Amino acid sequence: MAQRLCPWWLGYFLANPFRRLGQNPRRILTPYVRAGVTALEAGPGMGFFTLALAELVGPQGRVVCVDVQERMLLALERRARKAGLAGRITARLCPPDSLKVGDFDGRVDFVLLFAMVHEVADPSRLFAEVARALKPGGTCLLSEPRIHVTAGAFEETLRVAGQQGLLISGRPRIWMSRSAVLSRT
Repeated sequence: MAQRLCPWWLGYFLANPFRRLGQNPRRILTPYVRAGVTALEAGPGMGFFTLALAELVGPQGRVVCVDVQERMLLALERRARKAGLAGRITARLCPPDSLKVGDFDGRVDFVLLFAMVHEVADPSRLFAEVARALKPGGTCLLSEPRIHVTAGAFEETLRVAGQQGLLISGRPRIWMSRSAVLSRT
C-alpha cells in the first residue's frame, strides 16, 4: 500500500521521547484501549505508539503491527524486547498493496492508523481491510499530520473510510494532527 514512504532512518526522529510532549501515546490511546483486547497498528514505524499500546492491552492482550519496511519492524522488535513487551507484540512485514491480516478478520478490537494513510496508494483497500479485521463495534483511531494532509484531503479520507463501513464516532484533538475515531457498522 506504499506510495511515498517515510524513509526508515526518520523513524529514529519519530520515536524521539521529546515527541511525547505534544503526542503522549498513553494519553492518546487510553480512551480506546483496555486490557485483554487485540489491537492492530498499521505503519508503526519504530514503535512510538506500539509500546504504550502493548502496555495498555496487558499480558492477556495482543498487538499486531504491520509495516512495509523491514528496518522499521526490526527496530520496533528491538525496542519491545528492551521494554519487556515483546511477548505481546507480533510484527509482520506486509507488501505495499495489502496489510495481510486476513487471519484476524472480525477479531480486532482496535486499529491505529497514525500518520500513515497519506502514504498509502489505495486508501479504499486499506479501509476495507481494516473494516474486515474489526469486530462489530470495534474502533479505529485515524490521525494524519497537518503538515502533510490538508483539511479537504482528510475529509476525503473520511469519505473513503465511510464507503467501507467505517463511520465517524468522534473527533479527538491530537497535537499537529487531523484526527477521527471510526467505528465499524
